[in-house]
Amino acid sequence: MDQYPPQIPAQSSVVEKPSMFTAISIMTLVNGILNVLYGLTLTLGIVCSSLGIGLLCAPLTILPTVLGVFEIIYGAKLLASPPKPVQPSIALGVLEICCVLWGNLISPVVGILNLVFLNDDSVKAYFAQINSQTTVQS
Repeated sequence: MDQYPPQIPAQSSVVEKPSMFTAISIMTLVNGILNVLYGLTLTLGIVCSSLGIGLLCAPLTILPTVLGVFEIIYGAKLLASPPKPVQPSIALGVLEICCVLWGNLISPVVGILNLVFLNDDSVKAYFAQINSQTTVQS
């Protein structure tokens, strides 16, 4: 039974998952769901209120929905256990801020918080760690 000696964990530079990283992933996921609902509601409202003529404007109202889908995918990757290799997404934060043009007041707040949290040193270190682990293991 004692064929193998006990394994002693090596002291490595393992960085714990920062709380800001968890906040980014949860905010992105929730905001993605809200953006999908908001975009579909906005499109449906415009189409129904104009008796179908607003269908021509539907492509303009689809952006929050498409952004929401990308946010859900990105947030799910961030929350994965074990962590998947993923780069910090500045573009999502900027597009979230741009959603104020469609009357969405929650997305700009989430976008600003995401950009601020992504600039934190502990979050940068965690992104570097999860991206370097996959290249070493492959």
